[in-house]
Amino acid sequence: MSISVLSPTRALGGVSGLLQVASLLGLVLLLLKAAQLYLRRQWLLKALQQFPSPPSHWLYGHMQEFQEETELRPLLKRVEKYPSVCARWLWGTKALVLVYDPDYMKVVLGRSDPKSHDSYRLLIPWIGNGLLLLERQTWFQHRRMLTPAFHYDILKPYVGLMADSVRVMLDKWEELVSLDSHLEVLGHVSLMTLDTIMKCAFSHQGSIQTDRNIQSYIQAIRDLGNLTFSRIRNAFHQNDFIYRLTPEGRWSHRACQLAHQHTDAVIKLRKAHLQKEGELEKVRSKRHLDFLDILLFARMENGSSLSDVDLRAEVDTFMFEGHDTTASGISWILYALASHPEHQQRCREEIQSLLGDGTSITWDHLDKMPYTTMCIKEALRLYPPVPVISRDLSKPITFPDGRSLPAGIPLSLSFYGLHHNPKVWPNPEVFDPSRFAPGSDRHSHAFLPFSGGSRNCIGKQFAMNEMKVAVALTLLRFELAPDPSRVPVPIPRVVLKSKNGIHLQLRKLL
Repeated sequence: MSISVLSPTRALGGVSGLLQVASLLGLVLLLLKAAQLYLRRQWLLKALQQFPSPPSHWLYGHMQEFQEETELRPLLKRVEKYPSVCARWLWGTKALVLVYDPDYMKVVLGRSDPKSHDSYRLLIPWIGNGLLLLERQTWFQHRRMLTPAFHYDILKPYVGLMADSVRVMLDKWEELVSLDSHLEVLGHVSLMTLDTIMKCAFSHQGSIQTDRNIQSYIQAIRDLGNLTFSRIRNAFHQNDFIYRLTPEGRWSHRACQLAHQHTDAVIKLRKAHLQKEGELEKVRSKRHLDFLDILLFARMENGSSLSDVDLRAEVDTFMFEGHDTTASGISWILYALASHPEHQQRCREEIQSLLGDGTSITWDHLDKMPYTTMCIKEALRLYPPVPVISRDLSKPITFPDGRSLPAGIPLSLSFYGLHHNPKVWPNPEVFDPSRFAPGSDRHSHAFLPFSGGSRNCIGKQFAMNEMKVAVALTLLRFELAPDPSRVPVPIPRVVLKSKNGIHLQLRKLL
């Protein structure tokens, strides 16, 4: 019997041949990818030729310009130089069109283009597919389901709950300013707005402002806002698998876990409360349900209840949006009033004549503070809580000036740019509440602190009410002044933040 043995030389030859084939295949794939990227870039160059922009690098586009912490400064230079709109290259094969003109905004927000996939998909690990991220029919069903939670009959009693949360914060401020009149307000306001949304939308009893454990949730939200924003701008962090291996990806995962622990606990607590004898019937008999109860009792069109995943996504979405955006708005409003004492005093006099010592503030009071409302809106113009949103064009679009774009181009709708556009708002950096005086004339899409169109903010009335309550009660208790040693530097994140916090000097009024 003979045994055939493969010689080492022939074996090595076979391996070498396989390596050559693999190398050739890899080279072919690389060339195909390079050709694909080249064609993509050529298509973008042609599509964007009507939209000028500063010179860009063929590989990293305008990224260097927007890596600065003060990236709002170059944005405003673009707004001044390129009327209405301009192109922005993120890197060699990724570009978008930056919009900051009211006529353009009206056209885009009047359509039903989906949210930009490349940007908004990065929020899914954090807030899931809730109302913010859903599209088409599913979004419509959820919007219709949740709209009753913001009916005015529901919002009316919330004013008292809002006032309770604000007073807890102001009591704490009295203690702190007795030691040092300088205070970073955004952290305190975030805790207060979270306390408010917990009471109003999630039926929480008591105040969470004295709960030290809640700080971990607030810090997780702050971290996720920063991490998500930096990931959008990093070409190497777009792939989910690669991102999870990076230190930032692991940090984001831990922050998501912390955020989800908080929302899971809120859902679990409410479910346990409804299991108590008589509670279920009591809640079912209410004419209007709170936000969380609507979700727990919801039945979709096919008759099924909301899945645990969908339920948690909506709670995560509203827990974040219901406190972080409002906290940003209130903090910047207080800073604007601190920086303009004559307007602050006029608001205070209006509120004193309406509320006296402020022991009671009700729904009916909120429409009787016109000058304070004007100042709030002017501060929201200067510091829009959500500085930008994005859309992917699902079909071609033609703008009022005749310029057009094909389907597939991402649009970045810059509310910050819109609100600082000198074509729209003369002397845009000047704080001038008279812009919002009753009867003043402005474009329907010149002022969009809560976005616009069918996908505008579902909680805008809730947010405006909370801002009015917070401003009114604060001005009755404190005189506000800016801290000249720590002037806030606005930076765009998911929500408009300050690079160095929002520091004020507070003096307690007698």
